[in-house]
Amino acid sequence: MIDHLDHLVLTTDNEHACINFYVNVLGMTLETFGAGRTAFRFGNQKINLHVKGREFEPKAHLPVPGALDLCFIASIPLDDCIQRLQEHGIPIIEGPVMRTGACHPLRSVYVRDPDLNLIEISEPA
Repeated sequence: MIDHLDHLVLTTDNEHACINFYVNVLGMTLETFGAGRTAFRFGNQKINLHVKGREFEPKAHLPVPGALDLCFIASIPLDDCIQRLQEHGIPIIEGPVMRTGACHPLRSVYVRDPDLNLIEISEPA
């Protein structure tokens, strides 16, 4: 019945810091749509952004910053991602480590975004 993920919604406490992380650090494209809504586009997917207390309806039952655990497949070698994270002062909390992905083994590092969501950045191993 389900083919793929189109988008997900991330709730933030700090819109500016969140945009900086996903756009300037991770390299996603900032997009505005609808009635002033914001999203981060990457590949064929996007992350819609909700600001805590100003969420759009309908929304999750308990939208809270820091509740996500996301894994992204990098478009560049993981070692280049590590260098970019270091250049932006983003601490790696684990990795590189081997993990099991949806389609193949992964080589991954883990960081936290400004809302403390766990972000796994991976390359196929």
